[in-house]
Amino acid sequence: TEKCFDKVKKDCFKFIKSQETATEKFSNKDKMLKTFLIPICFWIVNKTNNKKPYFVGLAGGQGTGKTTISSILKIILEKYFKLKVFKISIDDFYKTRKERLNLSKKVHPMLMVRGVPGTHDIRMMLNFFNKAKSKNFKMIKLPTFNKAIDDRFSKKNWYKIKKRPDVIIFEGWCVGAKPELNKTLKKSINSLEKDKDTNLIWRKYVNNHLKTKYKNLYSQLNCMIYLKAKNFNLLQKWRL
Repeated sequence: TEKCFDKVKKDCFKFIKSQETATEKFSNKDKMLKTFLIPICFWIVNKTNNKKPYFVGLAGGQGTGKTTISSILKIILEKYFKLKVFKISIDDFYKTRKERLNLSKKVHPMLMVRGVPGTHDIRMMLNFFNKAKSKNFKMIKLPTFNKAIDDRFSKKNWYKIKKRPDVIIFEGWCVGAKPELNKTLKKSINSLEKDKDTNLIWRKYVNNHLKTKYKNLYSQLNCMIYLKAKNFNLLQKWRL
């Protein structure tokens, strides 16, 4: 770990600094690398093989640092272990604005708002997973989502994977999420559900997707890393 730390410290700290603001700084950077991120990389490396990519699911609430941590894992795995790493967010696979508009008209108005299971293009994600694992690997083009316009970037700005990755990091707040029992859906958990989803249509739609299509997708992940915040108030603070 010490040898790896010395080699990747400069690059990792440079990236971490780019994520900090004048008032908000990362604390215990050395400890985060030595006791968490570098050991995880050693663990991942021991699982990889040359035949197909190792899929790492990375989840956690908003503001827990999924994008930051996946970026640091990529730096360590590439710099020290010389592996090819591709990272992508489930957010990049959101349905287009037009598709969500149609969904909001046909199923429930709240499905216009991206985020929940059922607002991603599952077919595209499954296709990506299958292509990445194919023996005859060919270049893969994947979407990038522009949250500023609430729609995908044009295809000229999409990701291009030219060589098969050794490791694929798939991150997102609902990656690996499991469905609720139907009886737990009956009681609204906030004013949004109480006022906007009185007939449980939105809740059931999201939950049914987790039971079926998303379950199929997540079952293909080789491992899951979950970044657990101590409480929900912290998520609000970190997000801000």
